Amino acid sequence: MPFSWLLLLFSLVLGSRLWVLSLEKLAGSHDDARCSQGLSCHLWDDVLCLLERIEPTKDPVLVPTKLQTEVVLRCREENNCVPCVRVILHLTVQEPRKEDPEEGGLREDAELTSRPWPRNESLHAKVIISFQAHLSDRCVLVEVEVPAAMVQPGQNVGSLVFDCFKAPVGGEVRIWSYTQPPYQKELNHTEQLPDCIRPELQDSVPSCWGIEWSGVLPWFNISAEGDAIQLVLDVSAEQNYVLFLYWNQTRNFSTRFHEVLTGPQNITLNQTDFVPCLCIQMWPNVQDAIRNSHCPFWEDPRAHKNLWDHSKLKLKFWGTTGLSWMVEAPCPLSAETVLCWKPRDSELCHPLPLPLPRENVTANKSQDLPLLTVQPNICVQVWSGGKLQIQECPQEDILGPLKDDMLLLETWGPEGRHSFCAMETSGCTPLPSTAHTRAALLGKQLLQDIQSGQCVQLWNDTGILWACSLQKYTHERWVLVWLAFLILTACILLLLLLNRDGMKGCLQFLKEDYRYGGAARGRRALLLYSPDHASLERLVATLATALGQLQLSVAVDLWHRRELSALGPLAWFHAQRRQALQDGGVVILLFSPGAVALCQEWLQEAGAAQPPAPTPDTFAASLSCVLPDFLEGRASGRYVVACFEQLLPPQGIPDLFHAVPVFSLPSQMPDFLRALVGPGKGHHDTWRAHATRVSQYLQPALEECVQLGSSSCL
Repeated sequence: MPFSWLLLLFSLVLGSRLWVLSLEKLAGSHDDARCSQGLSCHLWDDVLCLLERIEPTKDPVLVPTKLQTEVVLRCREENNCVPCVRVILHLTVQEPRKEDPEEGGLREDAELTSRPWPRNESLHAKVIISFQAHLSDRCVLVEVEVPAAMVQPGQNVGSLVFDCFKAPVGGEVRIWSYTQPPYQKELNHTEQLPDCIRPELQDSVPSCWGIEWSGVLPWFNISAEGDAIQLVLDVSAEQNYVLFLYWNQTRNFSTRFHEVLTGPQNITLNQTDFVPCLCIQMWPNVQDAIRNSHCPFWEDPRAHKNLWDHSKLKLKFWGTTGLSWMVEAPCPLSAETVLCWKPRDSELCHPLPLPLPRENVTANKSQDLPLLTVQPNICVQVWSGGKLQIQECPQEDILGPLKDDMLLLETWGPEGRHSFCAMETSGCTPLPSTAHTRAALLGKQLLQDIQSGQCVQLWNDTGILWACSLQKYTHERWVLVWLAFLILTACILLLLLLNRDGMKGCLQFLKEDYRYGGAARGRRALLLYSPDHASLERLVATLATALGQLQLSVAVDLWHRRELSALGPLAWFHAQRRQALQDGGVVILLFSPGAVALCQEWLQEAGAAQPPAPTPDTFAASLSCVLPDFLEGRASGRYVVACFEQLLPPQGIPDLFHAVPVFSLPSQMPDFLRALVGPGKGHHDTWRAHATRVSQYLQPALEECVQLGSSSCL
């Protein structure tokens, strides 16, 4: 096998550490720039790193299209060297781009030159190469001349090599390049230099002399017991090391710990400091020692949890049209902000649908969203990894209390047709609609209010947001309700006067109905479910709202996000369960395919040596308490099991949970409601009427969940 193939195979085995091959040594201390055959170069050193305005041109331009780097050694003597970064640029002739006055620059869709290139003229270009390391930066300019015969648009004319930028041992440097004036976006590259672990650097670089290297710096490990996080360092007793802990933030460093260590050490990290961008820097306690940095927590889920626990979202309002927010966090964030709408009669805040903008979060930087009008019902959410992390709403003393408004989104179709939808708990309801929701019933009146100018415009860009007041419809509804009530009461009294025996039966009915209301009023019910998907969560929220209208005090984690985030799912469940059972309440287990899978997984792992690990899901976290109650026969009278028959048949619920009443909804809704209130409470006709109303209220959300099919619901 040829030697070149052996060398290639050896480099592939080594993976990313290609610098184990011998570094090239350059003699002298002067920089040099050279071009490939046919091109001529002239180096201008130490120029200002200024980015000029992108200028239009009608002639072809020379631009760098690929940037490569390699580490070499620059040596004054054989053993007196410093690391150096060589830059290789590949140059291409491109067509000019047309200026776009709306974007203030050049359009990407380049047009062919409007006049032919003079064949007797060469093409000149100024190429800027910029270098940035810790506490230092530098720029050089290279003038490149391309002969007229080589000026062919779209052709790679050759390469430019610059030797070289001095760099710190073991440091990380950033290099970028562009033309002057810049005709396209800059090219950039980050290079990690080898440290003094490498033998040839120990022999050739003076700053590595006198340091005894054993291959790596002192070994460290992370130890976690409960909430305590410890950094375990195996430091040699014969040599002192300096330990420096810092947050590697976007624009600066934030020192968390700095100390000289002698011998093995265990250092306890503060919970507030243990975040993904926490980095460790260590070096021997000698003059001009090389520093090695490690950032081992970028993928640690505990660090990410601490990051969000200690991040804050702050809102600021500028009059009635300006809204800005800032996420204060110790580390850069991979997240986006979303506007949401919080109705007056709901604890949930519903993210506004597209095409409203979603902004990427830049930590500790204020971001603005120009609104035509600011509403107290508009809140800001921060989402990361598909989960809601932070939510903040305007304070009541700034914009006033929540308004009884309906939010409508107006969009345009491909043929310019206008369409409207209204934000509700079940989603965005198209208008007009035949659904049995509040927005659907008022759809025509709301559209008339928009046309007559009675609605307030909140935002106007790729769509229009309208806020329409429902106050007048609320007043009209109550007037009609009271009028109907008075007429009905008069009719009933008239009939009862004609039939005294009927009056006795009616009084008995009212007595039983009053007893039902008294029994249900204030009785607590803790609703547990598995959050399989968003449509199921909306269905659960609709069920909890319906039970709350029957004067049951329902607790569900959807309505306690802030408290749940502060306590954790297990502690929140224990507090709610204890309070419900002490007050004579009940725990509702709402089964879905996801809940069945969690129970089966828990039962399998419970028999193993290690118990199931804690999870952020309230239902999964509660199984450590719920399942023992069923296994030890303590569930009777405390628990009620239910499922939606269109999502999961009752036979799919594990046999263990059939020790308590199991109800299939909505067909067994009357029995389900009677079980929640207790035996012997209420009249049979009263239960049937309540069950019919609850089933009708649930139907739109249940149909939406079923229509999504197996990919979303099952």
